[in-house]
Amino acid sequence: MIFKCKNCGGNVVYEPGRGRMYCPHCESEDSEEKIQGGTLAQCVNCGAPLEVQDYTSASRCGHCGSYIVFNERVEGVYEPHLLLPFYINKKAAVEALYREFSRRLFTPADFLSAKSLEKMEGIYVPFWLYDYKACYDYTGEGVRVRTWTSGNTEYTERSYFEVIRKMELDFDRVPVDASYAMEDGIMDLMEPYDYGQLQGFDPKYMSGFYGEVYNQEASQLEDRAREKSRSAAEELMQESLHGYTTVKPLHRNLDLRGTGTRYALMPVWQYLYRYKGEVYQYHVNGQTGKVIGTTPVSMGKVLGYSASVFAVVTAVCCLAVRVLEIL
Repeated sequence: MIFKCKNCGGNVVYEPGRGRMYCPHCESEDSEEKIQGGTLAQCVNCGAPLEVQDYTSASRCGHCGSYIVFNERVEGVYEPHLLLPFYINKKAAVEALYREFSRRLFTPADFLSAKSLEKMEGIYVPFWLYDYKACYDYTGEGVRVRTWTSGNTEYTERSYFEVIRKMELDFDRVPVDASYAMEDGIMDLMEPYDYGQLQGFDPKYMSGFYGEVYNQEASQLEDRAREKSRSAAEELMQESLHGYTTVKPLHRNLDLRGTGTRYALMPVWQYLYRYKGEVYQYHVNGQTGKVIGTTPVSMGKVLGYSASVFAVVTAVCCLAVRVLEIL
């Protein structure tokens, strides 16, 4: 499917800065008309052949530039339950990269050049969201230690306590990405998202962006969601054990019961930068602007900086020698 402008026939896209559909050709808003048809192999707009990967659900035609959403990968079992629209546009994502990296001395000269940043793309990444109810029973031995000095003698008092905790927790929408192309650790660092802005799925939000259908079933990824929930439960339990010098666990039992799973698309800006044969990945949370990535180091800049520092030090030393000679 494609979204065409009723006024000029141009490709209408979702514009995060406006929060609505926008035609960049005639600058009209909410003028979209959904045009069905096309296949994974052929552009619905111009008929040109498309190169579509195994899990692509939205792409751009390399011939006419139109953004296409593939019906068969957003319908039926592949229809997302939820979608978090992009809330920051490409300009804001680029500004987030500038704030993060522009002051770093040794990044390559073209790292944040307009030509390089032009390649940044917005992608809807597939996620499974898991819901759990947790009951955590904990018994331990707590020790409080008090030390004081009287005269020349130091005294230590140890008090022992039975520590009993029972916590009941609800974990809602624990996110796990379902994309082979996106590194799990990076997607975990993209969190947190504000789930209050999740929307029911509407393909119009995908116009103007790339997208993927889930690469793995929810059952294949649930271990990751359970581990996240267990870690969170353990952290909350440890926070409740304050007030003791030490606590020795004697019994702990965490019962984690799944109550629901939903398929969602989450917004990520991706920038791939190639430097000396390597590809460096940078990701910007499409809702919050959080930036993940590390910059390569330009040895030319390092050597240039070192030479400048050496020249300044040499000049200062020479000046000092002349001053001494005069004296």
